[in-house]
Amino acid sequence: MLHTNNSSLPLCGINPGASYGSAKRWYPQEFAKVARELSGEYDVIIFGGPGETDIAGDIEQVLIDSSVKNYKNLAGYTTITELINKISSLDLFITGDSGPMHVASAFQVPTVAIFGPTKDKETSQWMNKKSIIVKKNLDCQPCMKRTCPLQHHDCMNLIKTIDVLKAINSVN
Repeated sequence: MLHTNNSSLPLCGINPGASYGSAKRWYPQEFAKVARELSGEYDVIIFGGPGETDIAGDIEQVLIDSSVKNYKNLAGYTTITELINKISSLDLFITGDSGPMHVASAFQVPTVAIFGPTKDKETSQWMNKKSIIVKKNLDCQPCMKRTCPLQHHDCMNLIKTIDVLKAINSVN
């Protein structure tokens, strides 16, 4: 679980979960690719609730397989207060449309938020000038469904690692 040393690198949080439904979740392998790419510039913290430890574990396994050692997997290990404190200390946060995204907004943490089926104009970070939304503008968006009614999940499927990395460059 704990693999960081006392590094002076900035901190990047990865938050792959979303409690509304699977349609709101970007893919763990894509989050993992982003984390791997950023591990040279940032120490990485993986966040998630008790029901998201599998997703976080998938991301962690990619980091292990890639010999990345400067990360912590905190999924399932933080209280709400600890989560808020950890997010408030981040230098960058990569997340789906989620509660922790709003916590990051309250602390003005530079954030890349990945949106699929939900209405980003209504549920995106409020008042965070250091936030950017990554989404595809498809005809089927926003469907507001918990699972993709068209069974292709293109609103998330078409978002790739490079899209998020480009967004990170524009938010920093």
